[in-house]
Amino acid sequence: MTKKIFIWVAHPKPGSLNAALAERYATGARANGAEVRIMHLSDMSIEAGYDADAPLSPDVQAWQDNIRWADHVMIVHPYWWGAMPAQAKAVMDAGLQSGFAYKYHGRGLGWDKLLEGRTGDAIITADTPPWVDTLLYRSPGRRVMRNQVMKFVGVKPRNVVLLGSVKLAKPEKIANWLNRAEAMGAAAA
Repeated sequence: MTKKIFIWVAHPKPGSLNAALAERYATGARANGAEVRIMHLSDMSIEAGYDADAPLSPDVQAWQDNIRWADHVMIVHPYWWGAMPAQAKAVMDAGLQSGFAYKYHGRGLGWDKLLEGRTGDAIITADTPPWVDTLLYRSPGRRVMRNQVMKFVGVKPRNVVLLGSVKLAKPEKIANWLNRAEAMGAAAA
């Protein structure tokens, strides 16, 4: 069976390193037989709504449709002020609503994970070196993506990696990151 992979480039600017990493991830996945869809935050109109009865914006609906379609989800985003960009968070806030991604039980603390059966990867880029993020800050971006996003909705995390320091990276380092993204995509297929 062909693996279906949805890649979301959660960077608000087109032509970013995040977009290049996503393309290489897609190259690796396609080379191993996967069907791939890519969506770019920079192409989306964000009309974040938080009312469960309000209709979703067409772009957030398309984002949800891609997640629903996928067996595997990959999110690539920059790490700005300890988190993903606000526009990306707005899409997740609107798109990962109760009834689509999870559903709380009537009583108690339990919930149903409505996206179970999917796996996920994330690549996070930062100017902060990974060792500083790990030792000084205790990896908040990676922990949130792995635990409060993926695991919460039932997506089984495979790889959640931080690449940095982007601002100090020489071309050879960036080439290594692109190769790593391609290998991750190949493994996901």
